[in-house]
Amino acid sequence: MSTPQHKRTDWGDLLALESAISALIVLILVFLWSVTTGGYFWPMWVIFALAVPIGVQFAVRRALRVPAGRYRALALHGAGSGSLVLIELTVYALSGGGYFWPAWIIAWLGLAFGAHAIIVARMPPPRERELEERVSELTRTRAGALDVQAAELRRIERDLHDGAQSRLVALSMQLGRAEERLEDQPEIAELVRRAREEAGNAIAELRDLARGIAPPVLADRGLAAAAEALGRRAPMPVTVDVALSSRPLPVVETAAYFVVAEALTNAAKHAGGAAAHVDLSERDDRLVIEVWDEGPGGADPEGTGLTGLRHRVEALDGSLTVSDAAGGGTMVHAELPCGW
Repeated sequence: MSTPQHKRTDWGDLLALESAISALIVLILVFLWSVTTGGYFWPMWVIFALAVPIGVQFAVRRALRVPAGRYRALALHGAGSGSLVLIELTVYALSGGGYFWPAWIIAWLGLAFGAHAIIVARMPPPRERELEERVSELTRTRAGALDVQAAELRRIERDLHDGAQSRLVALSMQLGRAEERLEDQPEIAELVRRAREEAGNAIAELRDLARGIAPPVLADRGLAAAAEALGRRAPMPVTVDVALSSRPLPVVETAAYFVVAEALTNAAKHAGGAAAHVDLSERDDRLVIEVWDEGPGGADPEGTGLTGLRHRVEALDGSLTVSDAAGGGTMVHAELPCGW
């Protein structure tokens, strides 16, 4: 990056040197004019000839400051046309005036520049704008895909809860009744008891699976109630503060729930039973989740759970950071856009 800057500096130095030399020549010519004839001021034509290249270079240099693209070409066109107009007007003034012949040149140059400006204005959008539109389109389609995914996961959760789990509960109850009727056959009763225990384990696993997809309290009562439920189930004291004007979209709500759940799980494992705090709020159209504990701190931001959580948040154009909280402990800070 230092090379272009060095070139620009050399160009400016050369222009300054040229201007200094031209000024010295002008001073010498004016001195010669004053000590010789003192009549017709003939040095003005030399001054004009020396000023033309300096003025053109200055105009071109200003035009080149425009970012590369179609507008730089228009700026260079304007610099060239403007320089030529000033040259013609100066020649007209130095030659004594009279019929204003530069009007024709100014008119043709103005028409040419206007046509160029119209063409530039009506040109197709630049590549940058096309890329921006493409990114916006991909963002919209991804948002739709994530919404569909969230709805499908909630449907699976309902099916597990209302279908497979209910059937397993009924099966466990029937096995319990069968076990009671087989008291006189202890070997068969033992097999039935083991089958009932396996059914109970399957029910517990299904509940954990359904809760991992979308807990019922989140779907039924919203993020605030789900966060409070997480706080009540935690093995340490947890305070929950919620300041939300409305419910976020389901995909955002689910991601926020898992941020709170994972953060409280980490606090329960590493904070030594210290108190934890959950804060849910809205700032600048973003859902802000902060979970911090009063433990010893030192959480690993690259741990498996936090890394997976960060990926879930980043999939929604959100952010998640893990740092030491003020006064000790660990702070998990996440922000999710509410406009999905």
